[in-house]
Amino acid sequence: MALAMTPLTLDMQSADLRLGDAKFYRLCQVNPDLKLELTAEGHLIIMPPAGWETGRRNADLNWHIMSWAKRDGTGIVFDSSTGFKLPNGATRSPDVSWVLKSRIEVIAPEPDKFLPLCPDFAIELRSASDSLAGTQAKMQEYIDNGLQLGWLVDPKRKKVEVYQAQQPVRVIDFATADRSKIGA
Repeated sequence: MALAMTPLTLDMQSADLRLGDAKFYRLCQVNPDLKLELTAEGHLIIMPPAGWETGRRNADLNWHIMSWAKRDGTGIVFDSSTGFKLPNGATRSPDVSWVLKSRIEVIAPEPDKFLPLCPDFAIELRSASDSLAGTQAKMQEYIDNGLQLGWLVDPKRKKVEVYQAQQPVRVIDFATADRSKIGA
């Protein structure tokens, strides 16, 4: 019987161990094999590595978005190893993200630090270790922090949830979807 690995969440704030930006960044640097996120409430999330099928799907999503971005030329694509310091104080790492080049040029961020903004577009690919409610909350957090468009891709339910600024969430079924209208 295979055991599903689940994320481990540590309440750093209640334990009086709140991690500031510099300490969290350093923790990530000295533990490069861990995928870490920090919530706005001070919870440190340690995520397990993805299974092979999720990894394959994520690579495919990155390839498609990168292909589009190269043709479009207005933005930069990031993979799941990129940390974004959101306006609410959380540091998150979407599975795939895209940011307008002009937004990055304006802030001129330090190259080896987390990007201090919310992506314009993000995809979260729900894996076996992700709860639906937790992933939906993360997508809403992105919207609340300035995300313009986000997709929660859920292979298990065979659905995509489309998140857009100032719009209700739309749910699209893989089987009946007109894929040309997912971002519309």
